[in-house]
Amino acid sequence: MKGRTYTCGLDAAIAVMGGKWKGLILFSLGEAPLRFGELRRAVAGISERMLILQLREMEASGLVHREVHHQVPPKVEYSLTEFGRSLNAAMAPLGEWGETHLERIEAIP
Repeated sequence: MKGRTYTCGLDAAIAVMGGKWKGLILFSLGEAPLRFGELRRAVAGISERMLILQLREMEASGLVHREVHHQVPPKVEYSLTEFGRSLNAAMAPLGEWGETHLERIEAIP
């Protein structure tokens, strides 16, 4: 994303949150920080490798904060940054729209 020129705000927002999994990860972290295993269970269908890749991208873009607790066994928690919370808030109406029109969307061939 570095050095890219965007055509509009929607283009920029989709670039930050694009992909199948980022929205689900954002939604899952909206309530409280989660450990990696908890997050993997919360995002049904995501592989461990994909979750790692998506979390790294989201951390690099400033959406997610990764906190390492130095203990045995090691504990890592993921939480939303203020930037991530603001994107989550912006996504909420889209999620509501999807819920309202779920049957129609599922019927699309």
